[in-house]
Amino acid sequence: QVQLMESGGGLVHPGGSLRLSCTVSGGSILRISSMGWHRQAPGKQRELVAAISDGGGTNYVDSVKGRFTISRDNAKNTVYLQMNSLKPEDTAVYYCHAGGFPFDSWGQGTQVTVSS
Repeated sequence: QVQLMESGGGLVHPGGSLRLSCTVSGGSILRISSMGWHRQAPGKQRELVAAISDGGGTNYVDSVKGRFTISRDNAKNTVYLQMNSLKPEDTAVYYCHAGGFPFDSWGQGTQVTVSS
């Protein structure tokens, strides 16, 4: 399995932006068919926010469409989540996930707090 390290979380005002990074180690991102960002807010189930395939196809949960963009830089072994027009309801711990056989790895999570 690969190891995932997230960074880029923090406190931001409503309407602000953040970019999360997920760096893969222990293997090439080229071998991973699906990379995703999930989030879990207090008292709620973890949900898939965005995913990107090895072919570059993307999908998003409806609540972030038009605001969030997932991308991958194969040369840097890194996946990004650009988050714009952030809302208080985006507050959660954000987790990176590497999926698709034989991968099923999670990062430790990074806190995103949207508050005035």
